[in-house]
Amino acid sequence: MSSRAATLDALRPRRPGGMGRGAMLALVVHVGLVIALAFGVSWRSHEPAGVTAELWAAVPEIAAPAPVTPPAPEPRPAPKVEPAPPPPQPDAAREAEIAIEKAKIEKQKREEKEAREKAEALEKQRLQEEAAAKAREEKAKAERAKAEKAKAEKAEAERIAKLRDENLKRIQGQAGATGAPQSTGTALRDAGPSANYAGRIVARVRPNIVLTESVPPTLRAEVEVRAAPDGTIIGRRLVKSSGNKDWDDAVLRAIDRTEVLPRDTDGRVPSPMVLGFTPS
Repeated sequence: MSSRAATLDALRPRRPGGMGRGAMLALVVHVGLVIALAFGVSWRSHEPAGVTAELWAAVPEIAAPAPVTPPAPEPRPAPKVEPAPPPPQPDAAREAEIAIEKAKIEKQKREEKEAREKAEALEKQRLQEEAAAKAREEKAKAERAKAEKAKAEKAEAERIAKLRDENLKRIQGQAGATGAPQSTGTALRDAGPSANYAGRIVARVRPNIVLTESVPPTLRAEVEVRAAPDGTIIGRRLVKSSGNKDWDDAVLRAIDRTEVLPRDTDGRVPSPMVLGFTPS
């Protein structure tokens, strides 16, 4: 063992003036060899549990200096936030102007609201008055229509009653008539009308003829007319057409409008009579 140590010591480089450090290193190496030999003897007497290898550097190396950790930077102080300056307070004059302006606006709003409400009330009143006036007008119109209808119904009833009385008198007067059984007259005795009586009747009826369309002047419509003793027309019928419906209808309407025929020279109204009507 000493010879091996001497050999390692001979191989180790020498540093001039480094006896102290070299001796220490040699001592460490020797101790390591002794420990290795002891483990070698023990290995040979027991079952090997494992293999351990150690590597020693032939030339000692010097460890590098430990890294220097730079000091942590000091925290920067937070920027100081200056408080916002308070808003400028309006002066008393400005506050007075603002109050006056607000008062003017409020007054204008109230006036506009009052004017709008007044206009709405007037419009509502106008509509109510118009509705009331319309209702009164409708009521008056209905009353007039009712009165006119009652008047017309009364006149018609009177006319029918008068015709009934006249027909009754005529029937009673026929009790002493001397005409033939087939006679259709109403007088007690036969008597023809005067020469110009037919012309008088046509002259009475013609003004009531209303015709909107022009017709040939040669047309002739013959109508049988029945009248009461006082001349009231109680019936008419077309016995011969003119061939033109407009002219025939116009003649019949004219007879209806005439209502009463004139009396003859003797005061009588012959019935029935056949009258001829031409446009000319």
